[in-house]
Amino acid sequence: MGVSGPIRVVVAKPGLDGHDRGAKVIARALRDAGMEVIYTGLHQTPEQIVDTAIQEDADAIGLSILSGAHNTLFARVLELLRERDAADIKVFGGGIIPEGDIAPLKDQGVAEIFTPGATTNEVVEWIRAHVGPVAA
Repeated sequence: MGVSGPIRVVVAKPGLDGHDRGAKVIARALRDAGMEVIYTGLHQTPEQIVDTAIQEDADAIGLSILSGAHNTLFARVLELLRERDAADIKVFGGGIIPEGDIAPLKDQGVAEIFTPGATTNEVVEWIRAHVGPVAA
């Protein structure tokens, strides 16, 4: 992935969940912080999200999941990244994810989970600390 230039983040809404306000808020905050953001829109499949991340030379993928399908969707995105030799793309997410599911998701390879109430500043600071040339 690129060592120079702004951090590139794909923000995606996988699955059937139709609520994208949170994803748009995060996308705007990341842009305001100087990152390049590719917002995929609603109802993306894991395959579409991974394709976009690879085509856009993304440093990270942020998934917003409110549908309850987070275990399946995160696992599939991580699996596809490994299959495509792109496991260096960090995956983080947020939404309505039960506390008990967070540790297993991290064990699978999700870099961070932001629960409701996390501030946009927390997300920006986490990405700056863990994604891109500084973290590498």
